[in-house]
Amino acid sequence: MAPPFTIAALYRFASFADPEAIAAELRTLCAQLETCGTLILAREGINGTVAGSDQAIAALLGHIRALPGCADLDVKYATATQAPFGRMKVKVKQEIVTLGAGDLDAAAQAGRHLDPAEWNDLIADPDTILIDTRNAYEVSVGSFEGAIDPGTRSFRDFPGWFDSFAAELREQGREPRIAMFCTGGIRCEKSTALVRSRGFEEVYHLRGGILRYLEEMPEDQSRWRGDCYVFDERVAVGHGLKPGNHVICRTCGLAHRPDAPHDCAG
Repeated sequence: MAPPFTIAALYRFASFADPEAIAAELRTLCAQLETCGTLILAREGINGTVAGSDQAIAALLGHIRALPGCADLDVKYATATQAPFGRMKVKVKQEIVTLGAGDLDAAAQAGRHLDPAEWNDLIADPDTILIDTRNAYEVSVGSFEGAIDPGTRSFRDFPGWFDSFAAELREQGREPRIAMFCTGGIRCEKSTALVRSRGFEEVYHLRGGILRYLEEMPEDQSRWRGDCYVFDERVAVGHGLKPGNHVICRTCGLAHRPDAPHDCAG
């Protein structure tokens, strides 16, 4: 028997003239469908994770895909035997993922998407600069071979780091090809819009993020090293999205391998 709950993690950068009106419609629909989870709307699009019956999730996603610019909504699915969220929340915010870099139009300005095979070819080129847009505690669990770790504590720190990095590149007379990635795609997509707004043109990001890469790329062809930190009870996953060997330290809250030394800063 199939698990009774389908979970859909979704996002789409789009141009919403009236996110409050869209949110009101979604609140009504979600109540009718008896879904649970969170949806965040802003003028720049929609982001969230929702759960419900197969039929309810299909109906909800059909409604969202009919919104302006959302036909190609990015969705990742999972299942659960129990309701993973206590209730349904539909919120309107300034951004669907908080970067705090002013008025970026990620729907129009984002770099080019690459699928996993194209991504491997791009990052194998030594002239490509590869940037991990996640936070330092995520990067410590695993990353792509050769990626730059900005060492950020939150996504809002990324613009300041990149502006300093860009100044160094320009002092060297460089305007390189830049590839960016994150867990599920939303942070690197918005980051590419930031980078292009700073005058860099040849900018790419990994479609579906690390999770889709680990799901689709055969391990013997992979350029990923370690596990991928995830924000749920699995802590980290590896190729095939199999749970990795990490736990959360009860003192400092960081992920670590239980069989490896852990220099706790808590």
